[in-house]
Amino acid sequence: MELNINPDEAAVYALGGLGEIGKNTYGIQYGDEIVIIDAGVKFPEDELLGIDYVIPDYTYIQENRDKIKALVITHGHEDHIGAIHFFLDAVNVPVYAGPLAMALIKNKLEEHNQLKTTELHEIDEDTVLTFDKLSVEFFRTTHSIPDTYGVAVHTPVGTIVETGDFKFDFTPTTNQPPNLQKMARIGSEGVLLLMSDSTNAERAEFTKSERWVGKTIDKLFDEINGRIIFATFASNMSRVQMATEAALAHGRKIAVFGRSMESAVTNGLALGYLDIPEEMLIDAHEVNKLPPEKVLILCTGSQGEPMAALARIANGTHKQIKIQPNDTVIFSSSPIPGNTASVDRVINELEEAGANVIHGKVNNIHASGHGGQEEQKLMLSLIKPKYFMPVHGEYRMLKVHEGLAHDIGVPKDNTFILDNGDVLALTEDSARIADHFPAEDTYVDGNGIGDVGAAVLRDRKLLSEDGLVVVVATIDLNNKEITAGPDILSRGFIYMRESEDLINEGRKEIFHTILMAMREPNASEHSIRNAVVSHLQRFLYDKTKRRPLILPIFIMV
Repeated sequence: MELNINPDEAAVYALGGLGEIGKNTYGIQYGDEIVIIDAGVKFPEDELLGIDYVIPDYTYIQENRDKIKALVITHGHEDHIGAIHFFLDAVNVPVYAGPLAMALIKNKLEEHNQLKTTELHEIDEDTVLTFDKLSVEFFRTTHSIPDTYGVAVHTPVGTIVETGDFKFDFTPTTNQPPNLQKMARIGSEGVLLLMSDSTNAERAEFTKSERWVGKTIDKLFDEINGRIIFATFASNMSRVQMATEAALAHGRKIAVFGRSMESAVTNGLALGYLDIPEEMLIDAHEVNKLPPEKVLILCTGSQGEPMAALARIANGTHKQIKIQPNDTVIFSSSPIPGNTASVDRVINELEEAGANVIHGKVNNIHASGHGGQEEQKLMLSLIKPKYFMPVHGEYRMLKVHEGLAHDIGVPKDNTFILDNGDVLALTEDSARIADHFPAEDTYVDGNGIGDVGAAVLRDRKLLSEDGLVVVVATIDLNNKEITAGPDILSRGFIYMRESEDLINEGRKEIFHTILMAMREPNASEHSIRNAVVSHLQRFLYDKTKRRPLILPIFIMV
């Protein structure tokens, strides 16, 4: 597919990240060159039954793979790198990422046997990538993970800036403050388009610094006498660092549980983001040998993930850790949209098991990694874009962020709220929505990628709500006879032993329906099947006010 743009226009589009939280994947194109920013995944909502991940539709970039010069990564969170092995299956292009993101990417690629086949380049803030028509430079931002960058792509028609996730934390625990001077320099040189993180656009605030959370954690460690189980995002190296520093200051040894947390600690130590004396790290079997006040358990599961370490501790299925009286569990995170029910369930289970649980905003144990309205206005003021496109957020967030741009002085005609697949075409003095390509969600279920669509999900929803009814019959279509059956089987609809009258009445209805359908001109297995489904749906709804999925199975003689 070729975009409907002029040769002198740059194109900007999103494969994911617009109207949603997650799946961040953005393209910047001029002529025969494309730079892709991020390759994120989105975790499924509850209604996506059985789906493991949601990733973008990569059809457009597959069709234009020869134009792609680089995949550039802003930082190492899953909504920005989680789909990278799927992306590289679609288009194997060079990958550029900061130190921590690169370590996490290497882990993913090794797990999927792609490490040897992928060209990887580690970057820092001073890296500049130069291609024939495009060049890319980076500026340091702050977020809830180290090595976080914004990206400036220089095109022949102007500079396009994508902020990645950001906040303005002037006292970061990672000692990586935001580079305001570089942002201001890029802005002063002229920015054609700004694409900016909208996650906290509804919060009229300046997001609190990580050090503010650190003071709360220190205070909690002063007050708690028993074991501490500390749950946070494994990638939030700042929070892990705070917890380990507090543990060391209070003479607690540290046990790490959960695959991603173990990987985070290993990477953090290797890259210098964590400083934990080797003798203070203990194995799982040592946890129960130490006095409770001498133990910190770092674990995954702050989002209520059912297979994570914390959920297994909560429901009593963890092999090494059981909740003891006087245990305190600290949730140092806030639920991602859609995860609140899962988090609440784990908290309830922990409380029922006897633990004291500390969570929520009132306890000051979490600060967002995303800037509020004041920081979004600061970014707009530093970058001073001619055109503005809010990204990374649900529609209402994009809308509020657009309003902030108007407040800063960006004209209303110069702001664009787009959908995934929309193409914004830009010249030095013009911007227009020029085209659209398919950018629907692609569902990953087990090893299947894209083989579960709306019809399958609709069937799963019906099965989950009203169950399944199977109709079995042997039919002689030539002689217009039913030679066996019909029989009815039910799963998740009714308990058959207690519904004999309904089953028998249903069998009679189906018997007559099949006979009538066979006597129709041009009768076929397909037409008989449709007649049975249609009639039985009406019959069962009249009797039960439920609509089970109906599956006719005919043996044709």
